[in-house]
Amino acid sequence: MDGPNEIREFLISRRNRLTPQQAGLPDFGGRRRVAGLRREEVALLAGMSVEYYVRLERGNASGVSESILEGIVRALQLDEAERDHLHDLVRFANRGAHPRSRRESGHPGPVRPVVQHILDRMRDVPALVQNGRLDVVATNDLAAAVYAPLFEQPQRPVNFGRFVFLDPRAQAFYRNWDEAATQTVSLLRAEAGRVPHDRRLSGLVGELSTRSEKFRQLWAAHNVREHRASVNRFHHPVVGDLELVCEGMELTNDRGLILIAYAAVDQPSQDALHLLGSWSAVASREAP
Repeated sequence: MDGPNEIREFLISRRNRLTPQQAGLPDFGGRRRVAGLRREEVALLAGMSVEYYVRLERGNASGVSESILEGIVRALQLDEAERDHLHDLVRFANRGAHPRSRRESGHPGPVRPVVQHILDRMRDVPALVQNGRLDVVATNDLAAAVYAPLFEQPQRPVNFGRFVFLDPRAQAFYRNWDEAATQTVSLLRAEAGRVPHDRRLSGLVGELSTRSEKFRQLWAAHNVREHRASVNRFHHPVVGDLELVCEGMELTNDRGLILIAYAAVDQPSQDALHLLGSWSAVASREAP
């Protein structure tokens, strides 16, 4: 990953999306050549000279202070994930500095036995463990049943990015595929800022960029997000529509791995989960 270029493209993408009105600047009329903020407007809002901001936007982050970065965060109205991403990019661009967190995404597996035991004990709750590259490194039976089309991928470990963008079944499985695609890329983009030297992640991004035009478009938008509680809407090939809320929890003894648990939003989804549990148990007994 090219640190200076990543800073430049990220800052340009953030100021292009913010209008003067949204930033609280007066509208003096006249024709503007850009839809978003100008560099000098960002500098004014951030409380720095235009020359300094232009230098930073060109990717020269040498010696930039915490207060300067926080000024830019306020000026561009960055959310928490975007703020962390900017700090990660600046650390990477400054030679000799280290990323904010781990240098590489969690290993593709296996997880420690105690983690697998916890998953297996959550019999009525779909639960899995994934790393920052969105590899699924461990799961319980119910989660494997919920994501049955995902686990039909021949490559191991299975990966949400490959499923969403390269498997045609994904568009039928996700009831809002566009939203799932956007979230997937935003998670991968944030991870790339945290672990810019991760060769497996770079390889995955290269593979998806080569094989999916939609992935290339979303990657170029520079949107980032962190794992948050969210509602997932699926159309399962066995039980039909499912609406599940998920919660992600980082494993403190396994940096880079996140345990994600799901709960039904409504009674029909709960009934579908119960049916999936029975279906999974029968399938396990009948498997050779």
